[in-house]
Formats: sequence, structure tokens, C-alpha cells
Amino acid sequence: MTLSHAAVTVGAGPVSFADVLAVARLDAPIVLDPVALDGVAATRRIIDGLASDVNPHYGISTGFGALATTFITSDRRAQLQASLVRSHAAGSGPEVEREVVRALMLLRLSTLMTGRTGVRPVTAETYAAVLNAGITPVVHEYGSLGCSGDLAPLAHCALAVMGEGRVRDASGRPMSGEDALAAAGITPVVLAEKEGLALINGTDGMLGMLVLALADLTRLLTTADIAAAMSVEALLGTDATFAADLQALRPQLGQAASAGNLRALLEGSPMLASHAGPDDPTVQDAYSLRCSPQVHGAARDTADHAALIAGRELASAVDNPVVTLDGRVASNGNFHGAPVGYVLDFLAIAAADVASMSERRTDRHLDPNRNKGLPPFLAHEVGVDSGLMIAQYTAAGIVSELKRLAVPASVDSIPSSAMQEDHVSMGWAAARKLRHSIDGLQRVLAIEIMTAARSLDLRAPVLPGAATGAVRDLVRTVAEGPGHDRFLSPEIEAVVQLVASGAVTDAAASLAGPLR
Repeated sequence: MTLSHAAVTVGAGPVSFADVLAVARLDAPIVLDPVALDGVAATRRIIDGLASDVNPHYGISTGFGALATTFITSDRRAQLQASLVRSHAAGSGPEVEREVVRALMLLRLSTLMTGRTGVRPVTAETYAAVLNAGITPVVHEYGSLGCSGDLAPLAHCALAVMGEGRVRDASGRPMSGEDALAAAGITPVVLAEKEGLALINGTDGMLGMLVLALADLTRLLTTADIAAAMSVEALLGTDATFAADLQALRPQLGQAASAGNLRALLEGSPMLASHAGPDDPTVQDAYSLRCSPQVHGAARDTADHAALIAGRELASAVDNPVVTLDGRVASNGNFHGAPVGYVLDFLAIAAADVASMSERRTDRHLDPNRNKGLPPFLAHEVGVDSGLMIAQYTAAGIVSELKRLAVPASVDSIPSSAMQEDHVSMGWAAARKLRHSIDGLQRVLAIEIMTAARSLDLRAPVLPGAATGAVRDLVRTVAEGPGHDRFLSPEIEAVVQLVASGAVTDAAASLAGPLR
């Protein structure tokens, strides 16, 4: 997916995955569709009419949650909306990442622009202006139960639009919301009826993190195939099991894609050819080599399912109450984060399993009983040097952590709001732990690639294939080849950055052709 700094237009329809990534990671500017703004204004007129009604209407002339039956007179409603935001901005703990805050703000703005929330056009315009100014509200790790969506994180963002709370400017400097808006020439919003609810009632935080995670996993699952190919080659395995006709006997789409990558990566490998034929003693490779398309493919299929759910959620107008197309203001339960929370948990399971298989391949490189003639731990001087022994420990420690992170958050409902919100999704928590899972998977794959690169070097003068050799050569630009022990941590971190930047997948694809 190619991203640019081109403006992202937000209208009544859904933003795309690419739009979310462009705004969150590339600071793409936002333009509001004038036709959609007209629709926002038309819906606001319905809210204004209900605001003057003597009968109570939830979120317009009543309190919220367990206080939904309390009527609020018109002279107190501005205070009601501001009080809602201030009280709900109750997060605690470390700041979440800038890209997460920008993603959730874009998604909330997208819902405001559907015309189903009842906000005024000026509120949507101010929200967009805050994003375009590069102002990032300080949002904290803890506070969301994913019940009425991500209330606390969104409330911290709404607070900034009001010119309150704490933010960081475009350069990352911390300051008050008041000072940041003043410096950017933005007039703070004084919230009118219904607007406080509209700004905080959504699944935008968990959804934004899901979209970001899917982008990262697309790269990492291809990287996993590259790492597996390097290991199959360096461990003198066989690519015969990846044959298309064998894979077609089990028509799983992700498996087929992964096996296709492995065939392309290993095509023409002199190292595989060096031991192929009737004299090859290998009957069947270990599962971590032979079954890599099955595991990587299952993770791909899980990601595809998650992308389907994310696409539906991007097309949703999540608020409570909502203004329907026929003009009703209706309470609903669409804010519940279960659909998003489930797939976030599914992805954490898949990430843990892909990392677990990678770590097992790394371990095989280091064991002289299984690595087919390589020195113990790939050490230069056995007994004096430890080689990559502790790099495998690092990978094993990460995998252990990923297994703990694979325990689902979405089954851990805890009641709140005087039992009005008696079943919650914990989708925010699922998203937060998935971000840690993806970071761990990235590091485990980097360690396998670094280890496999050393094994390939130790097979000299036999050469690896073109694509795997290109990745080995890339690794050599940041990490030395075989030799006496040296400070290893910087080399691991440097290879992690190669994985994170996409340099590894680019190097492989430059010779293997496009990888899926």
C-alpha cells in the first residue's frame, strides 16, 4: 500500500484503511466534504428542535448513563455537556502513542461527518482543525472498558477541542489545550446539546489500533515467510513440501499465499540444490520448517477476517443516541466493542503462534544435534565464544510474554455505571496488548533472520538463493557476520529496525518478485 501526504477527504461515507494510516502516521491533512457538512447541519436542526421540547430526550435534555432519567433545564445544558467531557477524561497511566490518538480522532471525525450524531458543523470543523494543526491530546493507557466505546480516551480528545486538558503540539512539546489552540489560531468549542455524547461515544480507539495492527501484520507475515525460507535453506531442508499441488490439497487461502512466497524465495537456491536428490537423507523436515505455510497462512486468514470486521466498523456511525435517516433520535447499543474486541484478541493469538514457530526455527540453528553440521550456537570458537546462544534466550522470553498476551481481554467483562453498563467489551485493552504482541513478533522474526543469515554465511562456499542472499546482505549492513563474540544487543536492534521499516521485505521482493 503506497501512502502519501495527499489530503484525506472526510465525508458521509467511510474512510479507508489507507486514509487512517495516512493521517495517523504521515500527518496527511484533512479536508471536510462540503456536501457532508450540509448534512451535518440538517441533522443539527433536528436536535435544536428537540432541545426546545418540554419532554425529555436522552443526551439532549437529560443526564447520562445511570442518570438518564434526570431532566436538565436549557440554561444548564452547556455545563452538562462540558461536565460530561471533563468527568469522563479520567484516564491514568502512560501516554499512548501519537499515531493511536490521531487514528482515533480521525475515526471519531468520520462518524461526526455521517450526519447521524447531531453535532454542529463548527464542532466537526474544529475537530478537523486540531488534527490539521498537529495537536495531539494526551490520552492515557488506562480508562476505557470498551463499553460505550472508548469513553475516557475520546473524552481527553474532546477536552482538547474545548481548549482544556493537556496536549502536545506538532513538535511534541507538552502544553495546555488552551495554549495549543491559541497558538494555532483555533477557537475552542463551547459544546451544545448532544455534542458531548457525540464526541466520546465510539469504538474509535480500538478500531484505530486494529487498522494500524493490520498494516503492521501484513508486513510481518510476509517477513515470517522470508525468515522461514532462510531457515529452510540454511538448515538444509527441502522446498518440496511447498509444491503448489500439495498445497492445493488443502485449499486454505492464507496457506496458499504463504507457500507461494516460500517457493518464490527459494527458487533456484544453490544451497537447496547442493543436497537434493536420491542421496539426501532428509525424509521430512521438522514441523517448524515444513508446516510454516500452514501456521503463517492461518495467521493470514485470521488477519483477513479481522480486516473484514474493521471494514464494516469503518462504515459504521457509532453513537448513542443517533439521529436516524427518518429523523428519529434513538438509543441503541452499537457502541459495544465486542466485534472489534474479538478480532483484536484473535490477532494476538495468531501473533503469538507465528512468533513461537519462529523461535523454534532459531533454536534449531544453534543445536549441533539438529543443525546439520553447523557449530554449536553458531559460535566462532566453540567453548570460548557463546555465539547466538543468548539471542535465542531473548526470543524465547518474548514468546513467553506473547503467550500471556494471547489470553483474551474480551472475555473479561467487568460491570460499571451502577450496573447500567453491566457487560463491557474490554476492546481497548485487547488493542493495547495487541500492540505489544506485534512489537514482540517483530523482534522474534528479526532474531531468526539474524541467526539464519549467520547460518547461511557458515555454509560457504555454497551460496544461498538470490532473494534470501539479498536479505543476508542487507543484514550485513548493520550486523557483522560470523566471528568472535561481540556486543550483540545493538545488532539485534538494528535488524529489528530493518524489519520494521520494510527493508527486509523490499530486499527479498527485489529478487523474488512481488510477495503476498
